[in-house]
Amino acid sequence: MMHSQDNSLKPGPVPSRDELEDVNLSDQELLPTPAQLKAEMPLTESAARSVAGGREAIGRILRREDPRLIVVVGPCSIHDTRSAIEYAERLAALAPRVSGQLLLVMRTYFEKPRTTVGWKGLINDPYLNDTFAVADGLRLARTLLLELAELGLPLSTEALDPITPQYLQDLVSWSAIGARTAESQTHREMASGLSSAVGFKNGTDGSLDVAINALQSVACPHRFLGIDQNGQVAVFHTRGNPLAHVVLRGGSAGPNYEQDAVETCEQALKKLGGTPNIMIDCSHANSRKQHERQLLVAGDVIGQIEAGNSSIIGLMIESHLEPGNQPLVQEGLRYGVSITDACIGWDDTERLLLEAADRLSRVLKCRAA
Repeated sequence: MMHSQDNSLKPGPVPSRDELEDVNLSDQELLPTPAQLKAEMPLTESAARSVAGGREAIGRILRREDPRLIVVVGPCSIHDTRSAIEYAERLAALAPRVSGQLLLVMRTYFEKPRTTVGWKGLINDPYLNDTFAVADGLRLARTLLLELAELGLPLSTEALDPITPQYLQDLVSWSAIGARTAESQTHREMASGLSSAVGFKNGTDGSLDVAINALQSVACPHRFLGIDQNGQVAVFHTRGNPLAHVVLRGGSAGPNYEQDAVETCEQALKKLGGTPNIMIDCSHANSRKQHERQLLVAGDVIGQIEAGNSSIIGLMIESHLEPGNQPLVQEGLRYGVSITDACIGWDDTERLLLEAADRLSRVLKCRAA
C-alpha cells in the first residue's frame, strides 16, 4: 500500500534576515553619487562645446547632412592615462588634416565585458590588481575624459554597466553597445535614453537579428528603473534614441565586412524604413583577431565606398601608440601597448587615416551631391 508523502513545512524557528537576504554577499561599499562626482569634477565650457560639437557632427553624418565618415579609433581599452593622453594629442593633431573626409572620434573604453573572467577595465580595477576600487576608477575616468575633451576631440565609450553613464555620459559623443549585450533588454532600454548616438554590434555568432531588433527597440520610448543624479532609485521615461545604427564586427561564422554581407545588412535595414546606416568594425572577428588585418579590412571598406556604396557611414579601428598587445602583469608593462585586444600602432594608424582621406576626397563629394 502506497503512502502519500507529507510535504508540509515542519514547525521551527523563523529564519533571520541574514538567512534570507544577501546570502552570498561578503561586503558592500558606498560610492559618490553622480551629482557629487560632477560637482567635484565639473564640465568646463570648452569641454562642453567639444562634446556638443561632436554630437552635432555625428548626428549630421547619420542624418546624411554631412558626407564624411565617422572613424571611432583608439585603444581597445584604456589602462594607462598617460599613454591615452599622448595618443589623444597625436589624434587631435591629425584630425584637422583629414577633417574634410573623416570625423575622428577617440575610443575611451573603460569597461570590458569578459567571456569568463579577467580584467574588467579602468573603472572597475584602476590599479590593475583586482582591488575593485570603483570610486577611484570613476574619478580617474572622468578626469581623463575632461582632459581629452579639452583637446577638442569627440569621445566614445562602450555603455556596459547601466549605472556608469550617469557619471560620464555628459562627456561622450558616441556610445557602443557590444555584441554580448546588444540582445539585453536592460541595455536597449538604457540606450533609448542616452544623449549620444549609439552603435549596436551584431551578435557574437555574426547574426544580424540581434542588432536589427535592437534598433527597433531603442528608437521607441521606454520606462525602466535606475538611479538619478542624486543616487535615488527612480523610474526613467525615455523618448527613444533616433541616432542608433548597426556596427558590423563579424562573428563565429567569420567576417561580415565584405560587399555581400554589407548588402545583406543594408537590405534588412531598408525594410525598417529610413536610411540604412552601417559602421564597420575593422577589428574583432572581421580581422580574425589579427590586428594587422584591420588595414586590409579598412582598405576593402574604402573600396566599397569608392565603388558607390552609400550605406557605410563609419569605421571602427583598434589602435594604440605601439602595435600588438601584452599580458597584464604587475611589473614591467610596456608603455603604449594594449593589455586587452591587440591594436595597430600609431604609424600604421596615421598612414591609414591619411590614405583613407585622400582616397575618399572626391567620392564623398559625389555622395553628398
